[in-house]
Amino acid sequence: MPPSNGSNDPGNPWARGNRSQPPDLDKLMREGQQKLKQLLPGGGPRGAIGFAALALVALGLWTAYYTVPSDSVAVIQRFGKYLKEVPPGLHFKLPLGIDTATVVPVKRQLKQEFGFGTPGAMDMYQSPHPQDAQRETQMVTGDLNAALVEWVVQFRIADPKDYLFEVREPRETLRYVSESVMREVVGDRTVDEVITIGRQEIENEALVKMQELATKYEMGVSIDQVQLKNINPPKPVQESFNEVNQAQQEKEKLINEARRDYNKVIPLAEGEKDQRIREADGYRLKRINEAEGDAARFSALLEEYKKAPEVTRRRIYIETLQEVLPGIESKIIVDQTTHGILPLLNLDNQKGEKQ
Repeated sequence: MPPSNGSNDPGNPWARGNRSQPPDLDKLMREGQQKLKQLLPGGGPRGAIGFAALALVALGLWTAYYTVPSDSVAVIQRFGKYLKEVPPGLHFKLPLGIDTATVVPVKRQLKQEFGFGTPGAMDMYQSPHPQDAQRETQMVTGDLNAALVEWVVQFRIADPKDYLFEVREPRETLRYVSESVMREVVGDRTVDEVITIGRQEIENEALVKMQELATKYEMGVSIDQVQLKNINPPKPVQESFNEVNQAQQEKEKLINEARRDYNKVIPLAEGEKDQRIREADGYRLKRINEAEGDAARFSALLEEYKKAPEVTRRRIYIETLQEVLPGIESKIIVDQTTHGILPLLNLDNQKGEKQ
């Protein structure tokens, strides 16, 4: 069965009657005008003008207000010229494109990733292009070795006016600045410093230099943090560098343990030393004071002896006996008439027998 050519299709206006005759164009135009008049209020040109005026008023009201989020400000331009900045909230502006409001998230922390990317990122400049990811990480260190460096830059928009009008594509410019600074900082250090012990210094120095360039170019951004992520040597030598890194970590561990023991033992020894010194000083002062007191006492006794030798000699003798006799077991009696010392009975034993 041959395919249908549409000549018998009642719904096809071109198929009605003889195919050689064209359709009635005037009739089609009249039908279209009638339908348009039915849609317009009031009909006629005046209705069209009224409808257009109502649409224009609705469009003006729709474009006259805008809302600024709490973490942003809006930069207002009138006919493209900077006018002012407005805080968060509901605001109104001149409609129909006379005033335009550009929302800038000044309180939101933004970031850019180098060498890797976060899936689903909305900012096209947050992550590198697939063809640039590997290139960004390849760097040459100061000792002419190669390293693969991945890092993150966190920043905020500090000046919305400079951010929008001073630099074209400020986020793209910031990526170029970050890559240039990181290559400079890494190129001033050895590969061992980059991979092991120099990470903190690299982050601090890169932060300072990035902020200096951002201020110089009037980009309107403030660099909050530069954080190094993965730093690896090229794959052919990666195992050897991992061994060096482990050895370095073991070295740092042993140093920390030694410092811990040092901080534990040395202060204790210092305390004992100070205690011994204070005790020696106290004993020294005690002996000096005792010697000075004995010397003063002897001098005073000598003066008294010179005044009355016999009386002083007798008093010294009696005082000496008072000190010595209570400490001995056997009592003795000195008889000056016989000019000798005669042992007598043990008075202590006698006292015990009497009891």
